[in-house]
Amino acid sequence: MTTSPLYRIAGAPISWGVCEVPGWGYQLTPDRVLNEMREVGLAATEIGPEGFLPGEPDAMARTLAHHDLQAVGGFTPLLLHVPGHDPLPEVEQLLESYAASKAEVLVLSAVTGQDGYDSRPELDADGWRLLLSNLDRLASLATERGVRAVLHPHVGTMIENGDEVRRVLEHSAISLCLDTGHLLIGGTDPAELTRQAPDRIAHTHMKDVDASLAAKVQSGHLSYTEAVRKGMYRPLGAGDVDVQAIVTHLSARGYDGWYVLEQDTILTEEPKAKGPVEDVWASAEHLRAVLRGVA
Repeated sequence: MTTSPLYRIAGAPISWGVCEVPGWGYQLTPDRVLNEMREVGLAATEIGPEGFLPGEPDAMARTLAHHDLQAVGGFTPLLLHVPGHDPLPEVEQLLESYAASKAEVLVLSAVTGQDGYDSRPELDADGWRLLLSNLDRLASLATERGVRAVLHPHVGTMIENGDEVRRVLEHSAISLCLDTGHLLIGGTDPAELTRQAPDRIAHTHMKDVDASLAAKVQSGHLSYTEAVRKGMYRPLGAGDVDVQAIVTHLSARGYDGWYVLEQDTILTEEPKAKGPVEDVWASAEHLRAVLRGVA
């Protein structure tokens, strides 16, 4: 990992509409997405959903090298609260590809077991105990393989709102992925969380959000998917997330992790003009300006 944060800006395939949710939208090819990441000047990419990059570890490494991109790691949705389901074997297999591509961060999400992120059940006490235990087991497994595991609070998963995030911080040793968009939509101020617990943040997903659309998701007037389709996620600097405060708090504590530009997008067809890369460009330029100002 390089020293300057300007060289720790990565991309995520979801910014190009590439998503693991069935029926999410039109899926662009890996070649187009990875080429456009390099056009923006990004140094690395998250791995993306299963099937986006080659599953065989050496083939994945060759694909990334061909595009002159480093692998950061990837968003990994897992069932962590279901008795009789052990997530460790799946993660052990995944970490083999991490070793080949030199990926550094395992981004865990505690999914519900349902498709999509528009509804979720509530956990009982037993479910919470199992989820927290699995988080610590996975964090230990990743550490053994030289990888940092982080939990990604995410709308429509078992860890979404502020009380749930606090419960994880208090009862698990796992680090956090600070997803500035999902936290805000779930009712947590990402800038305040960064101020309060910077030592628990090991990875960031940088999003900006239209707070008026986020409020409609919180109230149930829009589903998460509907809000994404309406443009709830905005390029950095064009929404209501305090990007400046977040970067300032992280920098003050010597944060040396990745800043991943991740703006969930739904496409209906192959873009006829430039497409999603325009918003990624805008986000990258805004974040670079903020990082230079903080430095």
